[in-house]
Amino acid sequence: MSGHVTPYKDSSLNKKQQVARMFNNIAWRYDFLNHFLSFGIDHYWRKQAINALRNSSPKIILDVATGTGDLAIEALKLQPEKIFGVDISSDMLEIGRKKLINKKLQGKIELLEVDSEKLIFEDNKFDAITVGFGVRNFEHLEIGLKEMLRVLKPGGKLVVLEFSQPTSTVMKSLYNFYSTKVTPWFGKIISKDKAAYTYLHESVSAFPYGKEFTAILEKTGYKNATARALTFGIVTVYTAEK
Repeated sequence: MSGHVTPYKDSSLNKKQQVARMFNNIAWRYDFLNHFLSFGIDHYWRKQAINALRNSSPKIILDVATGTGDLAIEALKLQPEKIFGVDISSDMLEIGRKKLINKKLQGKIELLEVDSEKLIFEDNKFDAITVGFGVRNFEHLEIGLKEMLRVLKPGGKLVVLEFSQPTSTVMKSLYNFYSTKVTPWFGKIISKDKAAYTYLHESVSAFPYGKEFTAILEKTGYKNATARALTFGIVTVYTAEK
């Protein structure tokens, strides 16, 4: 399980502390590397995740593991009244807040330093919850999923965008080469933290995806869990309801 994969093998910190440290380390280069290493396809992935909420017209949205706020900003296309973004990395949030000021969006999106496994919100608050590339970083996956279920309104929708594994043998070989050799090399040069981009591949390899993840969602209490693979299965959009 991905809960046992950590960024810094020689560290005595727990996974949550290591993940926060890792994102603080790479925050200054995170957005650039996201776009650069995905050849810009990450924009399309986020659009597809938000499109999954198009028919729900959510008024209040929570974006968990918001990072620098890109998925929360994409969610504004749904014209909600308010979006809250939460993350454990203070440096990522700082960059996100500057981004919101530049785009004059501070009134629409509020970014808060909050642990996804201990959400500060009351029960049944949100019409929709989104998570972009965040659930595999949870220290305790099911605790994080249950917390999101708690703050989701009955009938509300969860959308999870996460890396998965390509299905075709050729794509799998190319993807493995890219994620084990190319990504850590560029990650080290550009962000100065090779461990972060080695962890990316390790955490993706260990994460339950497709039917395995929808089964975990159902087991945790969600209903109607679905999985839709994008870009040869490199990422998957999951949806589920309370």
